[in-house]
Amino acid sequence: MSTENRSGCPIASALDLLGDRWTLVVLRDLLTGKRIYKEFLESPEGISTNILADRLRRLEECGLVERVLYCDRPARYRYAPTRKGADLLPTLQALCRWSNRYDGETWTPPTDFMRDTPSQRLQKLRRQAQPG
Repeated sequence: MSTENRSGCPIASALDLLGDRWTLVVLRDLLTGKRIYKEFLESPEGISTNILADRLRRLEECGLVERVLYCDRPARYRYAPTRKGADLLPTLQALCRWSNRYDGETWTPPTDFMRDTPSQRLQKLRRQAQPG
């Protein structure tokens, strides 16, 4: 992804990375504990495989996601939010609150997702990722 911004506006700059229909959904899934490609594909929004691959690659290139090899043959990766990615949690929480307030057909996210700070969320996700 290009590091060139279309302007110095911080909103425009953020939207250059996050402003498509899938990126924040993928980040939501990461921050709620999805780690492997198949889990992302099971989300109710129905992201296609080529779009998912592109978004994960872009998020990794921008330092919001880290990819770790967990199987050599065939090569399979698990994904996790970085600190930079987790710092978008308050933005996702605010979008959830706004949508719940103004769109009666949205579901309420889990309480811990809505209350956690980025540091708390990263700690929980790291504990969940530990074997046994």
